[in-house]
Amino acid sequence: MTEAVVPNEEAFSVGDLQRFDDVLCARTGMSFGETKRYYVERRLRERLAATGAASLDAYLLLLRVDPTEVQAVINSFTINETYFYREEHQFRCLSRDLLPEIVSHRAPGDRVRIWSLPCATGEEAYSIALWLLENWRMVDAYNVEIVGSDIDTRALDEARRGLYDERSTGRLPPQVLKEYFVPGAGGTSQIIADLIESVSFTPANLVDQASMRANGAFDVIFCRNALIYFDDASRRIAARNLYDCLAPSGFLCLGHSESMSRMSQRFVQRRLEDAIVYQRPGKPDER
Repeated sequence: MTEAVVPNEEAFSVGDLQRFDDVLCARTGMSFGETKRYYVERRLRERLAATGAASLDAYLLLLRVDPTEVQAVINSFTINETYFYREEHQFRCLSRDLLPEIVSHRAPGDRVRIWSLPCATGEEAYSIALWLLENWRMVDAYNVEIVGSDIDTRALDEARRGLYDERSTGRLPPQVLKEYFVPGAGGTSQIIADLIESVSFTPANLVDQASMRANGAFDVIFCRNALIYFDDASRRIAARNLYDCLAPSGFLCLGHSESMSRMSQRFVQRRLEDAIVYQRPGKPDER
């Protein structure tokens, strides 16, 4: 079959974009319809130009054999819309309700694991650390482990650097910004070294069971505003993987526009003072 070259000045057909969308969705769970044509087309053309692929068919063949390009295109399509203290009410719920319930079955010094997934460039994971330092008086009584994970390796590199612009830090209270950040170049703010060391960053793919399980089990998972980009089948896979990565009686926090009711019936919905959360049934994990 002769490959159909798609010149730069011509739009991809609906069928072209669907073929690419199928490949991307299988790898990541993300699915972009015709309404996102400009977003998809621009990034896809960038990857064809970067790899020298003469056509979409040639590029799709490349994705079958080149893991480096697979990661490059994933990095290109992830949406890293985030900032510090986003959806703050869930952090209030974490310190007011979730953690007190979790540690009621633990001894001082026991480990408590919290996962930010996807963490993008790290603002959410660091927000959890900052919020607990400022708002949970028991933070020093337990071994709190905070992990941020994402499918985007470039975003993880940025998270590990901990350098942020004013748009990212604009919602932080001035005293928090002063205590935990130092001025960086060009008006940026650098998180202090102690805080960077308190959060670890790892790769994970919501629709890949092995990469999820590699991170272990967590008491609380924040998975916010990611599943809105997934198709229904991928949401169900992600829900299953999230469930498997929660410790018994652990909690899942979704974004404000997301609901677990259409994805899985395995979770128990809890309506708490500050947020709706989803709990894995089972006897609390006593450590």
